[in-house]
Amino acid sequence: MLSAVIITKNEEHNIGRCLKSLGWADEIVVVDSGSTDRTMEVAREYGARVIKPPWLGFGKTKQLAVDAASHDWVLSIDADEEVSVHLALEIMVILEAPRKQGYRIARRSNYLDRPVRFSGWRNDAPLRLFNRNHGRFNGKILHESVEMDSKPGKISSHMRHYTYPTISSHFEKIGSYSGLGAKQLLEKGKKTNPVFASLRGLGRFIKMYLLKLGFLDGKEGFILAVISSFGVTLKYLQLWELNPRENHHA
Repeated sequence: MLSAVIITKNEEHNIGRCLKSLGWADEIVVVDSGSTDRTMEVAREYGARVIKPPWLGFGKTKQLAVDAASHDWVLSIDADEEVSVHLALEIMVILEAPRKQGYRIARRSNYLDRPVRFSGWRNDAPLRLFNRNHGRFNGKILHESVEMDSKPGKISSHMRHYTYPTISSHFEKIGSYSGLGAKQLLEKGKKTNPVFASLRGLGRFIKMYLLKLGFLDGKEGFILAVISSFGVTLKYLQLWELNPRENHHA
């Protein structure tokens, strides 16, 4: 028995595709944190159980979804992801006699509606299928992950990941993520300055576009590297702003 769990906020444009690919699951749980569009309505149309808690950060909210599930085996999936037919069949076979307590699932991502095969996304395989008695999400507000008490396996089939369909959607996400990332760095005691923030952004561009072969992804790879580097710069500038002793407002 498997529960698929999803956290959402204003995912009306994505959630239907995701839920349609989960029709084989024994249960679908959607944890929504303040949607103002039709996300919850669409979720209920697909037979999902909808819960509406306050936003706790990514890690804690995803763990809340796991705790709300009826079954111990959980598939955690994002609203902009889709389970392929091959992946669904492989998961069902695995759950008949699991050899591991958790499994990583490779993602094939689209950016600006084009496949991205390099740019550092090539080996993207987060741990998404697991027995909740042996793993749980950490409490990070951003870049959360599942921590297991044993080594996970890896599923050969892939999950489809539809990231930012437009440039504006990428900038919109950066606007919210950079603030969370800065807060997370501050909690770790990190400090920076404007010059270092700019260098961190430049380093991200070099890594994604050159070292991770982003140029092989064409113009989409270039745009992805540019906007991603801006996001890193913004995150560190916001960290500098949060450190009163480090900036001119002190």
